[in-house]
Amino acid sequence: MPIYVYWGEDDFAMEKAIAMLRDRVLDPQWISFNYTSFPPERADVAIESLNQVMTPTFGTGGRLVWLINTTICQHCPENVLAELGRSLPVIPENSFLLLTSRNKPDERLKSTKLLKQFATEFREFPLIPPWKTELLVQSVNQAAQTLGVKLTVKTAELLAQSVGNDTRLLYNEMEKLRLYAQGSHKPLDVDIVSKLVRNTTQNSLQLAAAIRTGDTAKALITLADLINASEPGLRIVSTLIGQFRTWLWVKIMMESGERNQQAIAQAADIGNPKRIYFLQQEIKLLSLEQLISCLPLLLELEVSIKQGVSEMSALQTKVIELCQICRGSSQ
Repeated sequence: MPIYVYWGEDDFAMEKAIAMLRDRVLDPQWISFNYTSFPPERADVAIESLNQVMTPTFGTGGRLVWLINTTICQHCPENVLAELGRSLPVIPENSFLLLTSRNKPDERLKSTKLLKQFATEFREFPLIPPWKTELLVQSVNQAAQTLGVKLTVKTAELLAQSVGNDTRLLYNEMEKLRLYAQGSHKPLDVDIVSKLVRNTTQNSLQLAAAIRTGDTAKALITLADLINASEPGLRIVSTLIGQFRTWLWVKIMMESGERNQQAIAQAADIGNPKRIYFLQQEIKLLSLEQLISCLPLLLELEVSIKQGVSEMSALQTKVIELCQICRGSSQ
């Protein structure tokens, strides 16, 4: 069935997939007749879109109807559910229905089950967690292969550290490197990449490292740099929570007497067991109690930001408290 459901927080990757679908379905000369997008602000958009997708195409090519940021898979009124049940099985083969959302579909809803039953593609576009460095490097290498840019192991790691999980920034920087290296058959070295790639030396993982060592001044400076670079507060907190959970799991396994790096990596959800040695070195001066004490503060911070408090003030306060907890290891 010509039905596509895309969701996730990686807007750039989703935009690329939507553009590819649009180019494949539509004849450029008939786009104005056969392409309709429905923003979420309009009333009864779901019913309108289903009516539109049933309309025969004009001229050549197919028809594409796009429901932008739809909530059908989070909350679906009975009249919309009934229309889905009638329309989805009989959508014409040359008409395509696209539904997109940032939120994960609720698998319990009848609307979600219907869409999964009839969809050609039911696809997630997730952001890679910033602390999963192996996946970030893998993403860099995939982008390099797509654009024909040759990198060394070190330059791939540098790019992953610089752009994090921002796919749009990754492709922008990779395009810049492609233009620079045009005609060259040699991989780009670290010196060239560090000069050409946007300087994003302050990231949330570096904030976590400053907190871990109890360096309040450095942590607050790093936090200010992140905020000035328009990094969302919740994304900063998400990275900190992920990093501290990883450290906590590694510490728990160490305290239990586990020495097998493969077993520790599996428990901590770390793809590369070779990272375990470096994580162990990072937390060797921190006690299990200190790491356990940090997580409730981070979860409180997440809740307070979601409730609408001042991000900068809340982040600064909790960063200071976290540094105080971790500083006990060096006193």
